[in-house]
Amino acid sequence: MASLSNYLLTNRRRLALSQEEVGFLIGAKGSGKESTVSREECSRREPSLQTAIAYEVIYGKPIRELFAGLYEEVEQSVAERARIMSHRTSGKATPKRQEVISNLVSKLTI
Repeated sequence: MASLSNYLLTNRRRLALSQEEVGFLIGAKGSGKESTVSREECSRREPSLQTAIAYEVIYGKPIRELFAGLYEEVEQSVAERARIMSHRTSGKATPKRQEVISNLVSKLTI
């Protein structure tokens, strides 16, 4: 199931906040606070980790829910690299390491 890239707009509207208000709360500088929020809501710009955490605080939702589409992309990338790693380390990985890699690979959807 494909997700929206992020759910920032949905959550801002749920709380009836303006882009300017959210911009102030996340610490955006200057007079273009609302344009910063707009670019992040439209996925034209990825927020910094600090800003993403600020969104989590403001909206009361975990980052992985606010940025569900990005989370899915990263999850798949990590799972694919874990699949590659499992071939490189087969036979020489400890049982714990094999379990970790296997769990990551299991997240891979094709």
